[in-house]
Amino acid sequence: MPPMTDDRYETDLSTPSRRSGEPRFDTPIVPRNSISGRALVAVVAIMTFLASMTVGAVFQVRHAAADWQSDVAKEMTIQVKPMSGRNIDDDVARAVALAKGIPGIAGVKPMSKADSAKLLEPFLGAGLSLDELPVPRMIVVTLASGAIADLAQLRRVLASEVPSASFDDHRGWVERMRAMALSAVFAGVVVFALVLAATILSVTFATRGAMATNRPVIEVLHFVGARNAFIAGHFQRHFLLLGLQGGAVGGGAAIVLFAILGLVSRWFSGSVGGQETSALFGTFSVGLAGYLAVVAVIVLIALVTAFTSRHTVNRTLEAID
Repeated sequence: MPPMTDDRYETDLSTPSRRSGEPRFDTPIVPRNSISGRALVAVVAIMTFLASMTVGAVFQVRHAAADWQSDVAKEMTIQVKPMSGRNIDDDVARAVALAKGIPGIAGVKPMSKADSAKLLEPFLGAGLSLDELPVPRMIVVTLASGAIADLAQLRRVLASEVPSASFDDHRGWVERMRAMALSAVFAGVVVFALVLAATILSVTFATRGAMATNRPVIEVLHFVGARNAFIAGHFQRHFLLLGLQGGAVGGGAAIVLFAILGLVSRWFSGSVGGQETSALFGTFSVGLAGYLAVVAVIVLIALVTAFTSRHTVNRTLEAID
């Protein structure tokens, strides 16, 4: 009489991850369309969306900070203060001539009294006469693209020939912008790490719930000789698919949002509000690197989901031993 067999435990030699004699399932150990599985997909989608938004914000801040630093580093100012016994117009003309004589400086533009009045108008009001106020005169110095000017020499000649003039290369502003960009990147890394931690915890609880639901089947498989790696592999594949589904939904939503914001930013770039926004935050665009980073986040979330479930299953099976 031939031995009785069960279709659930037929040997499938075509599966490379399984040894001969290990059980084969026509249906998976972990149900694919369970309520907990759909809930985990939603959680992973939300976590991926938040992580992608964090990555996009970091890229945007870095781009904006780089643009600010570039703009500030290209222009410097010479401030000529009124001084007793000296003619400020002569001092301005002499400072302009000295600045033009420094190699690497592309342009030198002195600001007139009318220009100074316009700068002070938002603070002191319109129609202000500057004749009776000791208002300094400003000279805008622009560096040539790719050139390195000897700013130390400019400081020396100004100090010796125009004692009422002071030179500012805006280095303090550049350092503050760099510090701000680094702080934003650090905050983004912290938020990203918290999102990954929340994802790991969610997957851990979901895996334990799935194992608790299917504990009788898992114990039978374990005691009849199924390897821990075989059982863990089912959970890993199941949660990898869930992680990919949730990651694709969340990451795809973030990519669509970035594209829409980029289009809106370009659409309103010609308006006054758009110009002010661009001056403050730059043109909203995460670039190709930002989109590739979002794809990397999707893959990372899926891998974290898969390996977290495998680790949880292995620890649970070790406890059964």
